[in-house]
Amino acid sequence: MGSFGMESEKLELFEVGPCKDSYEMGLLIGQRFSQRIKNRVAADTILQTQLRPFAQTPRSESLLKSLFHNNQTKFPMYWDELLGTSAGCGVPLLDILLINFKKEILPFVPKEEVKSLEDDSSNECSDVLVVGESMAIAAHNEDANINLVGHTYIIKGILPNGMFFVGYTYAGELPSSAFAFNSNGLVFTLNAVPPAEDEIVAGGIGRNFVSRHILEAQGIDEAINRIRWSDVSVGHSYNLIELSTRRIVNVETASKKRISIHEVGETPFFHANMYRHLHINQAQDESSISRLKRANVLTKTTKEDFLSILGDADNEKYPIYMTGPFLRTLCTAVIDLDEQTLSIIEGNPKKREVSLVFSLSSMNLIKGNLDNHL
Repeated sequence: MGSFGMESEKLELFEVGPCKDSYEMGLLIGQRFSQRIKNRVAADTILQTQLRPFAQTPRSESLLKSLFHNNQTKFPMYWDELLGTSAGCGVPLLDILLINFKKEILPFVPKEEVKSLEDDSSNECSDVLVVGESMAIAAHNEDANINLVGHTYIIKGILPNGMFFVGYTYAGELPSSAFAFNSNGLVFTLNAVPPAEDEIVAGGIGRNFVSRHILEAQGIDEAINRIRWSDVSVGHSYNLIELSTRRIVNVETASKKRISIHEVGETPFFHANMYRHLHINQAQDESSISRLKRANVLTKTTKEDFLSILGDADNEKYPIYMTGPFLRTLCTAVIDLDEQTLSIIEGNPKKREVSLVFSLSSMNLIKGNLDNHL
């Protein structure tokens, strides 16, 4: 298949704000990336074959009503941001909501309507984390359905109070369901985790809204409180990184306000898409099991080792570094707490060809070939 014609679409960074309100911020993002959001919606098979048809059935009504109501009530500003995005890009609001609440809706789509499991490959991701004397690193593979290749961008959002965030964003979604940092020196990366069906609560707070909320936290403790405060439908795994204290914690959550916190130390910690420490019934994910097994046997002494782990494709069926046919590693983010940098590598991280480097101390783009430089 080669390059899918997407590789040429450079990762674009858009600086937006301060805006008079959240709606305007969403509107500007929607206008700026109108074509990319439309392309994403047109390519998103999960939206077309599962979410949209389900939303048109009477049985989806009570779920969607409570889901939308609860999230709009709890996070009116982020809801307004999505209204603005929809208006700005000319994509129907329902489509924008469905892609933002995909994880909260899919468990309720009747199984016979789920065409193929491969199609439903949710965003996978792998992280290797360590906080030792000689290095403190979080390295993250952002994996997604092949249909999302070329449908991402980076948002630098400046808030009225002067604070700002930089988030790798899926077209049409709230920043960021992938990885991000803010001017308070907080960085996060995310891993999807699949709880068993009986652990999922309908109409809870959406993961995209929680991520958008922790994007504005002062540090790890506030981020954990914000995660704890959200009554989520499904689960998630958050890798929270705080520069000022040189800490990394992995937080796993599930419905009914369950949460477990693992402080990362000098023993390297690998996280794929299954719970590691929160005790919960979960779907067995063969890919995660084999990625964890593989990561456990690989050397983890240097930064290069970490990149080699994330670039490992030794297991043909379930590689850590994914190249299709259904899942692709879109990029790798490397956060170095001592250098205070976040680097984005496109292509296999083993090759260490860095596309962008952000300084987390001065918060500026150090180097990178972006379509519009900061």
